[in-house]
Amino acid sequence: MGSDSSAKYIHMVQHLIEECIVFNMSKEECMEALSKHANIQPVITSTVWKELEKENKEFFEAYRKRREERSASSTSGSTSATTQRQGIDEILVLAAAASSSSRTNDDDDDE
Repeated sequence: MGSDSSAKYIHMVQHLIEECIVFNMSKEECMEALSKHANIQPVITSTVWKELEKENKEFFEAYRKRREERSASSTSGSTSATTQRQGIDEILVLAAAASSSSRTNDDDDDE
């Protein structure tokens, strides 16, 4: 994997993590979802997540606090599970599109 394709891969993982955040997933839920549905190794997701945390400390502190508040006030897990399932479905679509785009760009590089 060349440095350009590595950067594209990391950017794709970052984008998928951002989608997980939109669906209020924890780091662990995101790692599991990307591993299972986008074939991204958990260590990659964890590393990119940690870098995002370093760059955006205030955001992640507020995000963690909001997640804790929501889980403390949540009485039903079904809404959360439905929302998370929708997030996973979107991740699958995004990962497939990114993978397809990457293959097309790699083919263009061969010419």
